[in-house]
Amino acid sequence: MDYDFTKLQNGSDIRGIALAGVEGENPNLGPVEAARIAEGFLVWLTHRTGKPCDTLKIAMGSDPRLSRPILAENIARAVTAHGTEVLNAGIASTPAMFMSTVFPETACDGAVMITASHLPFNRNGFKFFTRDGGLDKKDIREIIEYAQSDSKLDELPFSADFAPEKKSDLMKLYSAHLRNLIISATGDERPLEGMKICVDAGNGSGGFYAEDVLKPLGADISASQFLQPDGTFPNHAPNPENREAMRSISEKVVSSGCDFGIIFDTDVDRSAAVDRYGREISRNGIVAMAASLVCEEHPGTTIVTDSITSDQLTEYLEETLGMKHLRFKRGYKNVINKAIELNENGEECWLAIETSGHAALKENYFLDDGAYLATKIVIKAAKLRKEGKTLDSLLENLKEPLEASEVRFPITVPDFSQYADMVLENFKNWANREGITVVTPNYEGVRLSFGSGWCLLRKSLHDPIMPLNVESDIAGGTDDILNRVYSFLSDFDGIDTGR
Repeated sequence: MDYDFTKLQNGSDIRGIALAGVEGENPNLGPVEAARIAEGFLVWLTHRTGKPCDTLKIAMGSDPRLSRPILAENIARAVTAHGTEVLNAGIASTPAMFMSTVFPETACDGAVMITASHLPFNRNGFKFFTRDGGLDKKDIREIIEYAQSDSKLDELPFSADFAPEKKSDLMKLYSAHLRNLIISATGDERPLEGMKICVDAGNGSGGFYAEDVLKPLGADISASQFLQPDGTFPNHAPNPENREAMRSISEKVVSSGCDFGIIFDTDVDRSAAVDRYGREISRNGIVAMAASLVCEEHPGTTIVTDSITSDQLTEYLEETLGMKHLRFKRGYKNVINKAIELNENGEECWLAIETSGHAALKENYFLDDGAYLATKIVIKAAKLRKEGKTLDSLLENLKEPLEASEVRFPITVPDFSQYADMVLENFKNWANREGITVVTPNYEGVRLSFGSGWCLLRKSLHDPIMPLNVESDIAGGTDDILNRVYSFLSDFDGIDTGR
């Protein structure tokens, strides 16, 4: 039978439709796909490690999605059939799955996390790890090639006496690891005594952070909400970029008199915060917060961010904190890989972070770990409290744009990638003719500066979309910029501007 799993690749992840029921969407990630992709990962892992199947150990965990039991069952069955040991962590966080390869108590050769991050409840997917970190796009392509090839999967010997999967206390290990970081940094066994912290897990995997990390250290977590895993996500999208989610935690922090709040995405590789006034520390704010924590120990280091960060953030990083800002590309693996590359080339870089909340620190294996970032924030908040200060004092000098907007333009022609490249080249030429400053260096799309504002037009790598981000420091400025861009795009029949 021929298989085509190529459409399941989403950059460095696997993503697909796991459940029927949403109009117009047919499942393409079920038991068969899960089993074959798991075996493809096993082939890839034997090639990477040089170890036979019956000596390998793989950790497996999932977020609370409704499709997780059947996918997990088939992954475990497929892998253990070849003699590979499987440690099932149950509902877990994505960063904990990587740490299963680091902790000596587990010492896994690889790990798979069953998650589709913040996507709707009927979606699911896989993230893979080794001791070298998360896999890259080319690794996922290889796994898919193996999964589609009967001859490649036939390389895997079957075991006549394979053992069933084993239950793992990985999340207890991971929680203890985070608690010990806080205790070590503060020099106190109960450093959060007297602090009231709201954790919003959005009914994803992040409830452990309140119950197993903060509460044992003395924190009052009574205002925390949506800690119970629920794969229907009934309260709000588990996504720090979601307006409803941020409004929900902001209101809870204020109404409950909390010192601050922490919010996670579904699988806890992203986080954001809210100060005691309910003000969001997200997007530019979470980048600035993370950078302010890093610069204390690593002054002058380079910070790599994605492409849509504000001019005001650059000013804060470089002028207030004295750091270097490299605005790179969207995609958490892009910023992480760039940070690793800088270090390999002799330029010190301790933080790679997206405005989405993906934050990876050099001190933490360049793992994008929302709970680790939250832990850094908690440590700082505990130290500031001893000085009579609060968390919001860190961002006093961060300015925000007066207006911000994002528009996503559909591309209506078949070869959308090539068409987008053509539009971007024309966009740059148009700006030069109009006397508009083309920002350089720039690593994604075309960024224009209008003096009192800017815009970035780029292409999506996976979808027929051209996102446009616009910010301005003056009232009505975003509309002025948008109107000029709309005027430019009106000459292109393959772009749907909605006008």
